[in-house]
Amino acid sequence: MKLNDLSDNPGASKNRMRVGRGIGSGKGKTCGRGVKGQKARTGVAVKGFEGGQMPLHRRLPKRGFYNPFSTDYNEVNLGRIQQAVEAGKLDVSAPVNVEALIAAGVVSKPRDGVKLLGNGKLEAKLAFEVAAASKSAVAAIESAGGSIKLLTAAEPASA
Repeated sequence: MKLNDLSDNPGASKNRMRVGRGIGSGKGKTCGRGVKGQKARTGVAVKGFEGGQMPLHRRLPKRGFYNPFSTDYNEVNLGRIQQAVEAGKLDVSAPVNVEALIAAGVVSKPRDGVKLLGNGKLEAKLAFEVAAASKSAVAAIESAGGSIKLLTAAEPASA
């Protein structure tokens, strides 16, 4: 086989239809668009139009609210952190912050910080530097002998 022998399978490609080239072509004059009206023109935009009746997307009530200032935390349970400590991915002597959790593979991206939740059992004595924590998480950390420092929005996580 040579390069000049290569070709598509039969029926794989089709010639382009040339419209507006006379009545003998089968697609002359109106080019298969019918006659007159908005849809016969180019640039038609009638996606939600219902002939003057109020369209469905305007008849239905609006629902919900999007808060552009909401915070999106990485929620991490204490049991997951204990697993990372036991696997040797988290250093017990270093403070546990967003960068340490990303390096350990506990969270994938920083988002707006980390919020600790109290699900699971924490046995390691750790120093946390996180954006938020639940009351049960704070109680579990302090009962394990660790400490927790909550970062404010003005204070960057890396400082």
